[in-house]
Amino acid sequence: MCMSYGCYMSTTRAIRGAERRAEILRAALEVIAERGYRGASLGAVAERVGLTQQGLLHYFPTKEAMLVAVLEERDQWDAMPDSHWRLDLLASLVDYNSMRAGIVQTFSALLGESVTEEHPARDFFTGRYENVRANMVGILRSEYGERLPSGLTPERAAPLLVAVMDGLQYQWLLAPEKVDMAGAFRDFLTLLGEKES
Repeated sequence: MCMSYGCYMSTTRAIRGAERRAEILRAALEVIAERGYRGASLGAVAERVGLTQQGLLHYFPTKEAMLVAVLEERDQWDAMPDSHWRLDLLASLVDYNSMRAGIVQTFSALLGESVTEEHPARDFFTGRYENVRANMVGILRSEYGERLPSGLTPERAAPLLVAVMDGLQYQWLLAPEKVDMAGAFRDFLTLLGEKES
């Protein structure tokens, strides 16, 4: 354990730097939610946290670096489903997301933009979806074994499960008063063969 003044100051600066970085990422998430990635500027994010654009570049040298950091941070804030989850926990995640429209909107906007060639988030989302599909295979296999009641294998059903979760988010964002995201997801689980609780 370091007890010197220099060590104390170094630790204090590191903590302040981490706090400032987290503040910037929250502001970037807000700006992206409002304007989309292409419409969000480093200047707008810097202004929101009381920095100059040059000051912001100390933390994130490029807009692309900031975007990837926002996406990675978002996955830290979220409970990313893994292969040890149960289907009922996925329903709880959908419930949770229905209380966080801003986060869901930002994620959905970035996901939509990322399908274009050379978008800086394309690799992030490609890798993320590979992981999510693999985790869903594990969840489905734990619940049903090698075959779902429909006869589909977990590998065949996993992309459908992910598509329903993300597709419901888009519908809910566009018409929250008409689309019950959590209820519709539970209906889908019933179609898979999940018993209603």
